[in-house]
Amino acid sequence: MTGQPIPVIIDCDTGVDDALALLFAVRHPGLDLRAVTCVAGNTDVDGVVRNTLTVLETAGAGDIPVGRGAERPLIEPARSARHVHGADGMGDLGLPAPTRTPADVDAVTLLRREILASPRPVTLIPTAPLTNIALLLRTHPEVTRNIERIVFMGGAVATGNATPVAEFNVWHDPEAAAVLLTAGVPITMYGLDVFQRVVVPGADVRRLQASAEPGARLAGQLLGHRPAAPDPDGDDPAGGLGDAGAVCTVVDPAGITTGLLPVEVSLAPGPGRGQTVVDRRPRPGESEIHEGARQQALVDVALDVDVERFVKLYLSTVEGD
Repeated sequence: MTGQPIPVIIDCDTGVDDALALLFAVRHPGLDLRAVTCVAGNTDVDGVVRNTLTVLETAGAGDIPVGRGAERPLIEPARSARHVHGADGMGDLGLPAPTRTPADVDAVTLLRREILASPRPVTLIPTAPLTNIALLLRTHPEVTRNIERIVFMGGAVATGNATPVAEFNVWHDPEAAAVLLTAGVPITMYGLDVFQRVVVPGADVRRLQASAEPGARLAGQLLGHRPAAPDPDGDDPAGGLGDAGAVCTVVDPAGITTGLLPVEVSLAPGPGRGQTVVDRRPRPGESEIHEGARQQALVDVALDVDVERFVKLYLSTVEGD
């Protein structure tokens, strides 16, 4: 990568794979991590703040401001994913409490401040429910003039995980996701279709776990907590990169194949709520012919990913090769 680092802000619900994303963002020379904002999701928002500060400290990050954001979605109650990420949201690894403290402003204020103060347009990387981003866009729409792109981990073209059709981040706050799609800036959707495919082999996970360097060792511990493809003997679990793949996409956009497609979020109650409805049809159907076309946001939707390329990129960055 050449030229100046890309200014980025990560909005997260740290979270095992959010932590993997933060470790990568701190260590990649092509990224300038200007701030991290926190929202309820994988665990409660105070737990997210604690986990985020701990990861930044372990990674040896500079003085990066961390903002506490929304405690719950716009409409829905908060619904955690502790069954995936552990009671503390970080795999119950027993990590020490951070000595760092969060910023003295809330997440939305911090987002506005850092976006408008950046000398170059910022890339926003939400890896969490989109509540903070929706509040930002509705409260301070002027920020869009200095946002280059939003690359969010969320949604699915095919199968969901929170429901048969809805991915967790969008399902957790569907209204916020719908607001995001109206941001008026370029958007990339890094959904479950690629999210679930980027897996670090077990041998690499073990090497990271044995590292003497705290950040690399933490990456190994986190990957070991979320085995994505255990071997037949069950003693060599591979680990999914998850959210970290969205940050890899910012550094290396050629690592994914995208389609510019109409996307909308299903907001109605019932089994489809929270689904990202991605229109891959080559031509309008009977609905549009008889009822008129709907105005749907056009989104760069990730449809394929070069797994080996992203795994190599992640490992070389976190290990400092």
